[in-house]
Amino acid sequence: MKISDTHGWTPDILGDNYEHITVHQPDDYDGNVVTTVVRLPSRHPAPTTAILYVHGFNDYFFQKEMGERFVREKYGFYAVDLRRYGRSILPGLEKFKVKDLTEYFPDLRSAINIMTEDGLKDVVILAHSTGGLITSLFMEQDPPGEVKALMLNSPFLAWNLPPLVRRIGIPAVKLLSRVFPRLRVSPGGTPKYSAAISSRLDGEWDYSAEWKPDRMPKVATEWIRAIDEAQREVERGTVKVPVLLMHSDRSAYPSDPSELFHRADGVLNVDNIAAAGRRLGPDVTEVTIHGGLHDLLLSSPKVRDKAYRVIFDWMHEHGL
Repeated sequence: MKISDTHGWTPDILGDNYEHITVHQPDDYDGNVVTTVVRLPSRHPAPTTAILYVHGFNDYFFQKEMGERFVREKYGFYAVDLRRYGRSILPGLEKFKVKDLTEYFPDLRSAINIMTEDGLKDVVILAHSTGGLITSLFMEQDPPGEVKALMLNSPFLAWNLPPLVRRIGIPAVKLLSRVFPRLRVSPGGTPKYSAAISSRLDGEWDYSAEWKPDRMPKVATEWIRAIDEAQREVERGTVKVPVLLMHSDRSAYPSDPSELFHRADGVLNVDNIAAAGRRLGPDVTEVTIHGGLHDLLLSSPKVRDKAYRVIFDWMHEHGL
């Protein structure tokens, strides 16, 4: 990897001591790609354990509160904006494009290398939604010794589709992708979830609508193939590190009232998350967060306090 020409960390858009660094990755099929690593320096004596946060699809790291909570608990905190996401979007490149989820492995390795260069011994990955699928695949196929545990926040381990569509529709789209890989299809969903989180609408959180659009963008058939193949791969259940699997107690659907999207998963099916997550490996702890949103750490203050307490208690129980 090649670090940004600044040869150092620069102040981040989040302010309040957050800083970031750019990693230039080898060119891929569309040319230049970069990874951005964000960190919040510790206010305590140098920690030996740190969190690496990995965002989901149509997303990037913007949750200032998250880093502050971990630093307050005396952990190091880092986050990564994967290639073609958020801070890592380059002019002329299509946002979120991917053909195989292993393309993100160098981004994760770069972040972990930076963390170890900073003196961290133990890394705990915290990943949301598609980030949870990517990191589960990573920990199955190419697990670094530094990563001691995997914490999953509503991971995208299974499609939120009727059984017949999963059995027939997804294979049909995958077959189509071999001939028309860039054909665009709607991923479904509803802007009601964005309305429940965005401060510009009916939520609490400030973020860039350019980097995290309110309406889910259409995806290419090759993206669907990449997701499905990764989901099938992690069904092998060979993640060896301890896994914390967290999800809401219920899902919300487009026909449901907007109010429900403030206390339910408005993106994925929580039963499917649970069923797939339990099979990830031999040591999975499943916790249901009642009233949680799809991103549990964007839920109402009392609910996300509960989620953070689950995280910290679980880490302490595992000697982290």
